[in-house]
Amino acid sequence: MCGRFILVQKLEKLEARFNVTAIPELIFTPSFNISPGKTSLIISSDSPDKIQAAVFGLTPFWAKKPMFLFNARAEGDRNKENDPNFRGAKDIINKPSFRKPIRSQRCLVPADAFIEGTTTEGLSKPFLVFLKNKQRPFAFAGIYDDWKNPITNELIRSFSIITTTANSFMQKLPHHRSPVILEQWQEKKWISSKTALTDITDMLKPCNPDILNAYPISESIKNPKNDNADLIKPIGDTIEKETDFSIKNTLSNQGFGRNNRHF
Repeated sequence: MCGRFILVQKLEKLEARFNVTAIPELIFTPSFNISPGKTSLIISSDSPDKIQAAVFGLTPFWAKKPMFLFNARAEGDRNKENDPNFRGAKDIINKPSFRKPIRSQRCLVPADAFIEGTTTEGLSKPFLVFLKNKQRPFAFAGIYDDWKNPITNELIRSFSIITTTANSFMQKLPHHRSPVILEQWQEKKWISSKTALTDITDMLKPCNPDILNAYPISESIKNPKNDNADLIKPIGDTIEKETDFSIKNTLSNQGFGRNNRHF
C-alpha cells in the first residue's frame, strides 16, 4: 500500500522538474501528510503540459458516491498472497474501476517521499521512505478519473497510485507492496496517449531497491489532521546506515520545508 505521501516542493520547482506549467486557477498547499481524501497535484494524460490539483483516492465515473480508491494493484485480483516473485499478468486492465483509466487516463503523481508502515503493524510503526541522493521530487505512476457529484453536480478529478510487488528494500521494513516509482525517462511515455498498453503494463514493476532508503518516524502520522514538519523527524537510524548517514542528517536538520535551500 501507499496511503500517505509528502509533497512540499515549491510550485516553481515542480514546473521546472516536470517541464509543465500550473493551470491558472491552481491553489497548492504543501503537505507532510497527504492522505486519502486530501488534494494534491498530478500531471494528467489529457493535459500533459500542465500541473493541476486532484483528490487522492479515485472515485470511478460510474460511482454513486465517493469511493477514495487510493491504491490500484498492478496485479488486479491476482497474487492475493503478495508473492514478491510474482511474474504473472497485470490484471489491473480488467478491474472495473481501473480498466478505463489504465488505458486512457494515466497521470504522474509528484512526491518528495512516502510513508509506509510494516505489514503487521501498519502505521503504528511507520517509516519515511525516500530516494537517495536527494532525488526529489519523483513521480509515482498514477491513474485518474472524473466523477460528477449527483447532488451538487460538481465535477471532481481524483487519482490512485499504482502498487506492485515489494522489492527487496521494501521487504526489509518489512512491507508486502511497493508503489510504482517511474524512472524519469518513463514519465512522458506513461502519460502519452500513443504508448501501447503492453508498454504501459511493462512499467508496472517495483523500482530498483538500491535507490531507496528509509527511517522510522512517529505514529502521529496516522492522524490525517496532523500536518507539520515534525512528523518526518527520525526516531531511529536509516535502514541503509552505512552509506546514507549524510542524507538522514540533512533530513533530520533541514526537513522537507518549502524554503529548504537543499532543493
